[in-house]
Amino acid sequence: MLLNSEKPLNICLLGYRSHPFVGGQGVYLNYLSKALVDLGHRVDVMSGPPYPQLDPRVTLIKVPSLDLFEAPNHVTALRPRHLTSWSDFFEWWSMLTGGFAEPYTFSRRVAKLMKQRGQQYDIVHDNQCLGYGLLELQKRGIPTVATVHHPITRDLKLALDAAPNWRHRLLVRRWHSFLGMQKKVVQQLKHIVTVSACSRNDIAEAFERPVDTISLIHNGIDTDTFQPRPHIRAKPYRVMTTASADQPLKGLRYLLEAVAELKSRFPEIELLVVGKLKEGGQTEKLLAKLDLKDSVQFVSGISTEALVDHYSEASVVVSPSLYEGFGLPAGEAMACGCAVISSDGGALPEVVGDAGLVVPAGHSRELAKALERVLSDDGLRKSMQLKGRQRILEQFCWKVAAREFTEYYHRILGTSGTDNAASEVDLPVKPLNAEGGLVRADH
Repeated sequence: MLLNSEKPLNICLLGYRSHPFVGGQGVYLNYLSKALVDLGHRVDVMSGPPYPQLDPRVTLIKVPSLDLFEAPNHVTALRPRHLTSWSDFFEWWSMLTGGFAEPYTFSRRVAKLMKQRGQQYDIVHDNQCLGYGLLELQKRGIPTVATVHHPITRDLKLALDAAPNWRHRLLVRRWHSFLGMQKKVVQQLKHIVTVSACSRNDIAEAFERPVDTISLIHNGIDTDTFQPRPHIRAKPYRVMTTASADQPLKGLRYLLEAVAELKSRFPEIELLVVGKLKEGGQTEKLLAKLDLKDSVQFVSGISTEALVDHYSEASVVVSPSLYEGFGLPAGEAMACGCAVISSDGGALPEVVGDAGLVVPAGHSRELAKALERVLSDDGLRKSMQLKGRQRILEQFCWKVAAREFTEYYHRILGTSGTDNAASEVDLPVKPLNAEGGLVRADH
């Protein structure tokens, strides 16, 4: 609960697309909003489609868009009435020309809604939209915070490296054209927070913002939902990962190559991928090339309960990403008592620590060696399971995140009427040890 000196706040969280099955941003909004309500705050969530799943105590304010990704034909999705709205027209035109306009158009729609609703809120907290509309809210005097999970410049670089030809690289650049807007918004917003020390340094470099003006509040894990299920027996050679199949950033390719390498020694090895396989995509072609179609299963659109069941059935969970701003799936797997292997991409080592095995990102051979160790050594696997759960309980929890955000919000509000810079009101930059991990308060 709130401290006696703290008043409950009216908080509005923003997410341009927030369904938990389309990315980690929806998961973040769901758990952060619930944890803030648990402390005693009143929380609304403004979201574009697909809409989030939220605690019943959290009010969802739907911000409609053209939702072109769900349209049967995005070319013909425009209607005459849409021509009267610049946001609608721009969203349609950008999609038609290979761009991604949702962050921009969502922020415009929110800025319009806030003309009537803005005075209801003590704080508006954006979740990686980073559209120009946020600067409009700040200009109106509405205290505005943005969480940047990681700079999408990383996604752009990896997508360009994976592009097969110049035409594809042109399309990749066009898709990521919103990055210019996000850089300007990150530079001009007073209050920026991120979820890991790795992301803080990367944001500072990519968006040219001083690192000491970026606050750090780790993501949390729902340890009540993500917990061991002793009644479910793990399948001896079940490997599991959560990865968008055709996003190079997620590193699924290297896990597939590692599994293929181990097939001769572990004929029963099977890989469950929580993600959607794109028909005709690069992953489907790689599966055929590696002769893994019978050893790899894809599931998508599943409930959280089903996800926890899948974790319980896995002998080992792998996070092979080339880069993660935090690494939520690794943390959730550890909370479920799974043995976890991760790459050293981005912030994953911060989450996994010494409770799992960490291998170089993009190295399928090293990944295969780590998998062989865990699948062959029952003692090692059981030790990793216990240490992983304990690490999450001690260091990563939504209650802790909500408490730190409450302090952060009150610091902002305490000086919101002054001209002080963000660095004077943000939470202090957390000290790091030599390995890049947080220094505990008792050390």
